[in-house]
Formats: sequence, structure tokens, C-alpha cells
Amino acid sequence: MSSSQPESGHARRSVSLVTLGCARNEVDSEELAARLEDGGWRLAESAEDADVVLVNTCGFIEAAKQESIDELLGAASGGAKVVAAGCLAERYGSGLAEAMPEAQVLSFDDYEDIAAKLDAVAAGERWQAHEPRDRRKLLPLSPAERPGQRAVHQPGHGVIAGRPAGGAIADLPPGVAPASGPRVLRRRLGGAVVAPLKIASGCDRRCTFCAIPAFRGAFVSRRPADLVAEAGWLADHGARELLLVSENSTSYGKDLGDLRLLEKLLPQLAAVGGIRRVRVSYLQPAEVRPGLIEVLASTPGVAPYFDLSFQHASGTVLRSMRRFGDRERFLQLLAEVRRLAPLAGVRSNFIVGFPGESQDDFEELQAFLEEARLDAIGVFGYSDEDGTEAASLPGKLPEDEIARRVEDLAGLADELMAQRAAERVGEQVDVVIDEVLGAGRYLGRAAHQAPEVDGSTELTSARPAVPGDLVSAVVTGSDGVDLSAEAVAATHGAAAAS
Repeated sequence: MSSSQPESGHARRSVSLVTLGCARNEVDSEELAARLEDGGWRLAESAEDADVVLVNTCGFIEAAKQESIDELLGAASGGAKVVAAGCLAERYGSGLAEAMPEAQVLSFDDYEDIAAKLDAVAAGERWQAHEPRDRRKLLPLSPAERPGQRAVHQPGHGVIAGRPAGGAIADLPPGVAPASGPRVLRRRLGGAVVAPLKIASGCDRRCTFCAIPAFRGAFVSRRPADLVAEAGWLADHGARELLLVSENSTSYGKDLGDLRLLEKLLPQLAAVGGIRRVRVSYLQPAEVRPGLIEVLASTPGVAPYFDLSFQHASGTVLRSMRRFGDRERFLQLLAEVRRLAPLAGVRSNFIVGFPGESQDDFEELQAFLEEARLDAIGVFGYSDEDGTEAASLPGKLPEDEIARRVEDLAGLADELMAQRAAERVGEQVDVVIDEVLGAGRYLGRAAHQAPEVDGSTELTSARPAVPGDLVSAVVTGSDGVDLSAEAVAATHGAAAAS
């Protein structure tokens, strides 16, 4: 990182950093925050207190894009100098800059010089935004690794200072981090006990509805040794649960020559001192291996949690999406998961109204949900995305029909999730405490509850607890996807078996 600092006697310029979208963006924002502070910028609490507002945008679906645009316009209306970074900015580049002259637009490649870029913004300078390009065709490696060829920046892949970029998983023994703590290219924003840890970026799949590979690039795994060291750094900075994020976690390690690297990495991360639980997100069902199921189901400190990206259950629709599987195969996968971990948590997302989706296809999806007993279900209506194959497919459904199917499936999903939560009454769960509600009352999450998306557990305990503690409890009630539970053992702070 740059070591530049403001001149003596000059107040530090301030920046308000706004993060939209997924947990992967949260990691990217923490990289930006570290680079900015190292370059002499102060992080402001609000836009009103800032010289510049930097919005880390989302560009995944139409609703997310509109939220990003609204945030940029809102910041500009308050008189601040506004900079757009993130997925929307990378995806549209000069087009976004032309449509929104209120904001200056950055590429991922600008992140390494973000402090200098904001210095220029504060000084009133403007620059030509980048032209959108297909990052799948650019090399996401350092110039040292590919001499003579231009590299692109991978947000959230900061190299730990003083450590080589390479190295095997054996570089750090289980539970060991350097005594002084490694310097990691991120600054924690907020004090949550759960922290995302980006294990890879990009995607090599070619789902017809998804534009992410074009602006996030090809799949690139981070080195295991850097991930273990960063996990130790996160633990030293208050994290007690790690949420492993990527565009496709089941592909982790394939570009490093070992497709089973995730199975080897998970026990290493779970053994890091201070970490109570490790959770994996974004699993591609077609790539879920028996060995991975076994590790997720049986490794102490790893949540038996399966975030499976089914997207649909009709084989016909899935083939049109360029995905694999069908209702029968998905149910077989769930049966294998529950054979090894009967209490495992499972969540998934589904797209309704994909081009060519018949009423029979829709009913096949409904039947799958009724059989699958998922803990959490996300339902999205299909909409065309720029540059995707699906945008040119025949058989588009009317918007009102898509809306009707979304409403029907979302209603069914709510009922089924409530039923699944009710089935958990009487189960023993391990709850990571997120918040103290009052005397003897706490809010946290059981192993099947990822932060923000899968509900929460309200816990009562006669023994005092603090955020980050892991408490064994028995579920006493449910309300929708949320649970109530009562502590049963003195396991506060200990990593009980899941």
C-alpha cells in the first residue's frame, strides 16, 4: 500500500464509503477503506461530513442497479463530490459516466491508486471513464507472474505484506498466525462478529441469465496460506464467524491444480484461534462432491450449511439456463446431505418466469420446494440482463405472468420455511451471539442461519454472554424463519459441535 500522508498542518480529507450489494462487495469496500486510510484519507460517518462520497455499487440485477443509481443521485443532490466504484461502474464504465455526469466512474483497476484518484476528485479534476470490456479475456495475475502481459486488479485479493504470493496450505500450521499479526489489505468496517472472507473472484460458468463473468472476470482462487493468515487477522479484529464468499465456492482450487482444496482449507480455517464457526456460501449443485459434503457435514467448527444455487427444478428450464440437474437429482443431493448431517441447513434461490418456462415447469418447481424442506428460499422474477444469452431467447413471458408466478411461489416459500423452522423446535443448536438484547436475552444465529438472509435466533440464558460467544441451546419456538431458544450448557466461547 502507498505510504503517502497529508502534509503537516493540513486536515485529512474525508470520504464517506457506501457499500451496496453482496458480502463480496463488503470485502472490496474494506480493501478500499484500507487503501484510502493509508493514502491519508479519513473515513467519515456520513456524506454530510465528507469531502467525497464513494459508492461501491451493485450491478447484478435491475433492482440492484436502480438502488445504486438512486444512491449516487442522492449523494450528488447533497452537494458532495461523488465517485462510483464497484460492479455497476465496472460493467458500464463510460456509459454510466455519460448518463450520470454527477458522478465520476472508476474501474476495478483504479483500486490500487484509489487514494490518488480521490485526491484528484477533491481537487476538481475529471477523467475519461473506462470503456466496458469483457474481463474474462484479461489476465487476473500480477505482472511478475505473466511478464510482458497486462494484468487486471481483482478486488479483495490483497496480498499480505511481507508474505510471498505463493505458498502451500502447509505454510501455516492449524490455529497458528504470526504473533504480531499479518498486515492485511483491508480495514474492518463495523463491529459485527461475522466477517466475509473472499476465497475467489470471477466465474467460468456460462449461465445464460448471468452477466457477472463479463465484468468480474474468469475464476481466480486466492492462495490458501493467505486465507488462513487473513482469517487470523480477522479473529484478532473481532471476527468470530467467517463467511466464505465467492461467485462459485465449489470451484475453489481448480486454477491452483487441486479441485479438493476447499476440503483441505476448511479444517485449517476452523482451527484458527478465536474463530467459532466457518460457513461456506455459493455452492454450485453440479459441482458438489461427496468429499465436500462430508467435510461440511462433519468438521468441528464448520457449519453444516449448504447454500445451493439450484435456480430451478425443471430439467428443461435448467438446460435453457446452461445449468445441470433436475428435481430428482436435486432431491438425491439433499438426501445425501441429510444422511450425513440430518440437521443441516439448506438455502437456495430460484428464478421464476425464465424464457420458455411453461406452466408444467413452474409446477415442477413448486413440487420440488414442497419436497425439499429448505430452510431459506429466495424467489426472483426473471428480467433481461444486458449482454446475456437469455436476453435473446424466444418464449418471453408477459411481465404480469412473471409477477403472478413470483407471488405464488414466494407465498408457498414463506409457508414452507415457516414449517421447516417449526420442525426445529426441540432440536439442540449452537448459536453465535450477535447482539445483547437485555438482561439474559440475546440475538444470534444457529448453524443453519447465515447473517442477514436466513432469520435469527432469540436466546435466553441464565449465564451472561457477549457477542461472539457460541452457546448451545434448545429451540423452544418459531416465528416464520426466526427461532427462540434457551441455553442448556456452559459452552459460551467454546466451539461446540454443530
